[in-house]
Amino acid sequence: MESKIRILLAEDEAALGTIVKESLETRGFEVILCEDGEQAMELYRQEKPELLVLDVMMPKKDGFTLVQEIRKIDEHIPVIFLTSKSCAEDVVEGFGHGGNDYLKKPFSMEELIVRMHSLLDRRSKKESLQDIDIGKYRFNFSKQLLQINGQEHQLTHREAQVLYHLCENKNAVTDRSLILNRLWGSDDFFNARSMDVFITKLRKKLSGDENIQILNVRGYGYKLIC
Repeated sequence: MESKIRILLAEDEAALGTIVKESLETRGFEVILCEDGEQAMELYRQEKPELLVLDVMMPKKDGFTLVQEIRKIDEHIPVIFLTSKSCAEDVVEGFGHGGNDYLKKPFSMEELIVRMHSLLDRRSKKESLQDIDIGKYRFNFSKQLLQINGQEHQLTHREAQVLYHLCENKNAVTDRSLILNRLWGSDDFFNARSMDVFITKLRKKLSGDENIQILNVRGYGYKLIC
């Protein structure tokens, strides 16, 4: 029998939490429900969920603070924030604190489930691609490691994320805005300049193979050629 996907749901509105929990369970998920950030942290450690659905404004510990702490333990678990806030600054803040997606209340269960499956599929795809060949290099995303001729180059978490997105479209153009919105939460000027710095670092770390290039495609994005 196929095991159910375990979800940790933290929502301080008891009625809403119960409705979401029961709706997800009818779709085949296993749901662990709690009502504050401290309890959510305890249950995260005990239950080892596969995805987090977190209210932002919770008692004892808010969702942003909770995810900052969790990201020190697990950089890859998918996180969806639920919030009544809607301005762009709040959305950017959510991504900046380690969220993967952001859903404004009120929301439909169908939309929540689609977003959950999207994040779970994306994580599964990354985990299945433990080693990616890039020219003479071998890239291990989960270990954030580049290997060439017996030498290893450790990448930062953000370098590994950027390189993974370039590898998804190897020898084709990758939309700059897509990477910025996924990883930084916004494609504004300052984030774009930050991304340029990471691209420069990746070019240097891939310089051991002269056939590898990361090209700027003016007005659109980047192209990893190998």
